Amino acid sequence: MNIESFRSYCLLKKGVTEEFPFGEETLVFKVMGKMFALTDVEQFESVNLKCDPERAAQLREEFPAVLPGYHMNKKHWNTVLMDGTIGDKLLKAWIDDSYNLVVLSLNKAIRQELEGL
Repeated sequence: MNIESFRSYCLLKKGVTEEFPFGEETLVFKVMGKMFALTDVEQFESVNLKCDPERAAQLREEFPAVLPGYHMNKKHWNTVLMDGTIGDKLLKAWIDDSYNLVVLSLNKAIRQELEGL
């Protein structure tokens, strides 16, 4: 997956915005104002994705390209190295999981607003 396909896939999701809150190089995707994915737009060597803590630990054991979230809460975030060892289908599933985790954490009113988009 390249940066453009990653970006396009994230933006297909309902209620998603892209922002640069940490500087010009770090592209952040948010759903209803909450982060679910981020990456460096210059190098695109890795992506950070939110993950259930138990699943995060399992993925780190199973895949050498999955590491504790760089500059993130390592319990809830994974860094996925874009080294070609993780297929697009699997990466998209992890993006979906990250997005869904954040949506589930939204309060009821915001979730209803999202559903109305």
